[in-house]
Amino acid sequence: MMLARVADSLYWLGRYMERAEHLARLSSVMLNATLDQTDAGAQAVWIALSAVGKTEIGAVAPFEAARSLVLDRADPNSVVSSLARARENARQVRDQITTETWERLNLLYLKVTDERAGREFADGADNFLHDMISDVHLFKGAADATMSHGESWRFMMVGMYLERAQLVSSLLEVCFAEGPGREINDHIALVSLLRMACALEPYLRVYTAEIEPRHILEFLVFDEDFPRSIRFVTSRIEEHLAVLARHTEANGRTGPERLAGRLKARLQFADLDELQAQGASALLTTVVNECSRIHEAIYETFVAYPLEMRLPA
Repeated sequence: MMLARVADSLYWLGRYMERAEHLARLSSVMLNATLDQTDAGAQAVWIALSAVGKTEIGAVAPFEAARSLVLDRADPNSVVSSLARARENARQVRDQITTETWERLNLLYLKVTDERAGREFADGADNFLHDMISDVHLFKGAADATMSHGESWRFMMVGMYLERAQLVSSLLEVCFAEGPGREINDHIALVSLLRMACALEPYLRVYTAEIEPRHILEFLVFDEDFPRSIRFVTSRIEEHLAVLARHTEANGRTGPERLAGRLKARLQFADLDELQAQGASALLTTVVNECSRIHEAIYETFVAYPLEMRLPA
């Protein structure tokens, strides 16, 4: 079993990289949607900012909102802050990741923190964000292709997938939670939602050009093959935690792999009719809350466990 601080750093490395990619994509889609000077464009802005908890949506222009999401160093959840924290965690476990993985992250960090980053964003935000997302993909590809798929890689994957599950659930909750004025039916707004989840092309291969809220919800929650659906993500969380749990002893506690297994089963045996009958909010809120419980269980099991649990008898 690896050191607790090493597991912690790798876990948060995965979470911060996933958060950076998600915020960059939300910003990119939001800015593209504002080119359409209609209610659909405004609705896409509302979806993006609400998904990250920005409540005072009308108080700032979309461009400035996107710039803040990406480059505001005072915001602990901005892209630049997430990349800075990811790099610091990677630096602390430099011996656990490959040179190729470190180089991709370091180059991206240096680009985003460069004094010219603000000017480059202003001159061409779309290209800037596109390149940033591509660089995150290169980091993930390098990690997958060059790191041994052992404990280090699995802790990073658990962090990445757990973050993704919460982010996608929060995004869907904004669009499909019950409440006045919450229903999203405009075609352009629905396309923007799919783009925010990096799901437009995979969705069209399943449903062709029939872009309907019901089908979007079904695809992003229940599709077992799309790597950003909640069902796919929770299956991967359970898979990685089940392997990691072999190196620990539960000692009467509910391990994170059991919590992940319950969540996986809930999504595996649920269906769209049940989801619509009970309301999307109930399931999406459950996913977010269960992911928080899994996070706490990961800390209790792998990071903040009592010392006597790891000492020889």
